[in-house]
Amino acid sequence: MLASLATVAPDPLWGLTAAFRADPRPDKVDLVVGVYRDETGQTPVMAAVKAAEERLAAAGASKAYRGLAGNADFNAGLATLLLGNDAGRLARQHTMQTVGGTGALRLLADFIAVASPSARVWVSDPGYVNHVPIMRAAGLAVDRYRWRAEGGVLDADAMFADLWAARTGDIVLLHGCCHNPTGIDMGVGVWQTVAEQCAQRGLIPLVDMAYLGLADGLEQDTTGLRLLVDALDTVLVAASCSKSMGLYCERTGAAMVLGKNRVALQPVGGVLERITRSNYSMPPDHGAAIAAAILGDVALRASWRDELEHMRQRIAGNRRRLDDALASLGAPVALQNLSRHKGMFSTLPWDADAMERLRAHHAIYGTQSGRINIAGLAPEQIDRVASALVAVAADMASMPA
Repeated sequence: MLASLATVAPDPLWGLTAAFRADPRPDKVDLVVGVYRDETGQTPVMAAVKAAEERLAAAGASKAYRGLAGNADFNAGLATLLLGNDAGRLARQHTMQTVGGTGALRLLADFIAVASPSARVWVSDPGYVNHVPIMRAAGLAVDRYRWRAEGGVLDADAMFADLWAARTGDIVLLHGCCHNPTGIDMGVGVWQTVAEQCAQRGLIPLVDMAYLGLADGLEQDTTGLRLLVDALDTVLVAASCSKSMGLYCERTGAAMVLGKNRVALQPVGGVLERITRSNYSMPPDHGAAIAAAILGDVALRASWRDELEHMRQRIAGNRRRLDDALASLGAPVALQNLSRHKGMFSTLPWDADAMERLRAHHAIYGTQSGRINIAGLAPEQIDRVASALVAVAADMASMPA
């Protein structure tokens, strides 16, 4: 059996991470892995998370199975966080804890394969590197719509032109906020147009909420999702607590299905549970218990919101300072839109050769596709990174076509 296995190339992102660790240069900068880092370069455990863990440890609750749907308090709390205290919205949702946001995406992909196996899933190009593999692993066909900037903002015309080829029943996978990898987000007007197009053409949105609170704030970042929910009978949502609560290794997420009413939702829970039963059975509880404790306690929730807002403002500040440094150095216009982007990531307008030059000549690591983690920058690194970006841009411009 093993002799017939083909060698699989290592994951490029983790390969770059290994190369960074092996790099002996003392001034190297890691902008690859998608984790938040504070001013000291560390990925902190949030104060609210520590407090919740202390309460859980003191309570010493049983480690007995929680059930296939996971932690019920977590599911209810996250549903309210995403949809608000609107009784009508909450009555239309079925939420189920998953193994991280990736697990939510895979569960929903398998759900689509059961409910509508002929549906095609439309993903942004570029988009999160794992979206296409997850959908294809569930046996779904994938198409792409363009996601690019025009004058520093989303070229919505290009997006909608591609989506005209979508058919009734197709799935449109959308980033709820903080688009990965570009940082280019939709404005409220574009979200409204998406809702109208989906309603008119019978398309079903799947919203990936991986970075809630890191774009414009907790309430603002749910605006697009809630527009869709209020306009459409069916909406799918994949949510993650990795970035918003710093629960990366706890693998805490949720899949949500919204239907027209409770009658439409009646078969949903059983189908989702059947899928997970044959996969991982039920999700781990620790991260969900932490999140549930935070969402269910006024003081912990306030502490968490304050810390999340600090994280958001730090990322936005990094963007402004890097943008200012690039402008002061006379950087090409294409490099001067970073402050318009949202969230942890931006994509440089470069190919793999330029990113290799950035790594080899300046010890600055981004992905081969040009993605850099703005949240990975320490304050003292910003000027040097700006200088390196301008130098590489000049090098690439001087090379023969």
